[in-house]
Amino acid sequence: MSKANEFKEQAVEENTVVEEQLNEQEENVVDAEAVEATPELTVEEQHQAEITALEQKLDESESRFLRLRADYDNLKRRTQTERIAQEKYRAQNLLTDLLPVLDNFERALQVEATTEDAESMKKGIEMVYRSLIEATTKEGLEHVASEGEAFDPNIHHAVMQEQDDSKEQGIVLQELQKGYKLKDRILRPAMVKVNE
Repeated sequence: MSKANEFKEQAVEENTVVEEQLNEQEENVVDAEAVEATPELTVEEQHQAEITALEQKLDESESRFLRLRADYDNLKRRTQTERIAQEKYRAQNLLTDLLPVLDNFERALQVEATTEDAESMKKGIEMVYRSLIEATTKEGLEHVASEGEAFDPNIHHAVMQEQDDSKEQGIVLQELQKGYKLKDRILRPAMVKVNE
């Protein structure tokens, strides 16, 4: 019996080895078929694939460059616009602070001079006032026209209303306090009396 068992074991081992060899052959056949199904690229096709990949990278780089260039141009334009606006309105704070000074000069000039000393003092104040007006005008300060004009809420501040049949409705009858603008910006609207 032991010979029979040995023979059986040997047969099983041989069958196992044969099956493994058959499996390996089948795998090799499948690999060969896969290789035949996707043949290797020729040198020319490989170069063409590389060229296509490089062209795609170049397009991406150009696109990124153009976006960066546009961002730079926008930043440059915005900076230039801000610089121009800053230069244009550089004196805005100073001129706004000087408006009450101009008002006080105008009030001082409205006082009647009764003596010779008062008259010479008034002339001195008038000279200083004119110099101040010239300096502020050079910086772009302008008086807002009011009396006889149509009421505009952007440049006028209505504090009173009055009925005057000889004038149209919405016309400024009297300017109570001067309004000023710096170039195209209103620094202070004019206080006015408006016809109802």
